[in-house]
Amino acid sequence: MSLSDGEGLALALEEARAGRAEGGIPIGAALIADGKILAVGRNRRVQLGSSIRHGETDCLENAGRLPATVYRQATIVTTLSPCDMCTGAILLYGIPRVVIGENRTFLGGEDLLRARGVEVVVLDDPSCTAMMTDFIADEPALWNEDIGE
Repeated sequence: MSLSDGEGLALALEEARAGRAEGGIPIGAALIADGKILAVGRNRRVQLGSSIRHGETDCLENAGRLPATVYRQATIVTTLSPCDMCTGAILLYGIPRVVIGENRTFLGGEDLLRARGVEVVVLDDPSCTAMMTDFIADEPALWNEDIGE
């Protein structure tokens, strides 16, 4: 069975909601290759006391060490436009496609990804936007800490 972008986003959203329920930041991600889920992850900076466990980096960590050929055929799905750190990880591993739930509440490194040949798909999903809008309103200090403000 091959996963659609919407199905990948549903997995990432489930992770984001789980992260929020744990007291963290509601951003989730899924790594998919050959239509199969390789890993999911969520922002766990708060839960782990980590400086780098964003949704995308947590997902990559959960995937474990993979051959470069796997990354080069993968898609990473994320609920929110990737920050500079996560953009760098996507470029480092040569992931050719990024599906983004929304980029209204935060616009990350999409232009850099495109400039480096990565296909960027923005779904503009209302549930992703609502989740982040609510979180930013409820936890502005935590949000600013997460994006380095």
